[in-house]
Amino acid sequence: MKTERIEPGPGQESVWDYPRPPRLERVRQAVRVEFAGEVILETMDAVRVLETSHPPSYYLPMEELVRGLLVPNADQSFCEWKGRAVYFDVCVRDQVAPRAAWGYPAPATRFGAIAGRVAFYAGMMDACYVDGERVMPQAGGFYGGWITSTVVGPFKGGPGTASW
Repeated sequence: MKTERIEPGPGQESVWDYPRPPRLERVRQAVRVEFAGEVILETMDAVRVLETSHPPSYYLPMEELVRGLLVPNADQSFCEWKGRAVYFDVCVRDQVAPRAAWGYPAPATRFGAIAGRVAFYAGMMDACYVDGERVMPQAGGFYGGWITSTVVGPFKGGPGTASW
């Protein structure tokens, strides 16, 4: 059963105002990912995917990632909008976060802007930040949205939300 939409306050947006199919949006905010005590990616060039009921997923340029940290994982999934996703283990020294990142090597034409980019499950990293704010991970093990104070829900991903 869906909980009532939370009315956004000043400077906030509701995930219930995001479209379906999703929309892409370039973001010129500082985005940082930390794992195993290191900053593994820091950029001012992110692309957000905005989809009804989901906090944004942030796709970051692979070329700005510290080289050698992503190891392809055999897992794949399929998104009706974006196409085939591939997954990566994130490895720094002896620390491994299995299946902690994903990307779309050949996304559907409408989502071409995320080709060559990677997204991270915030809950599997030490920390992820947008514009200096530490994000909260989207609930559940499948979706990888990042929750900040600028986004209100309720959010899909937790128990009882599969049918939303």
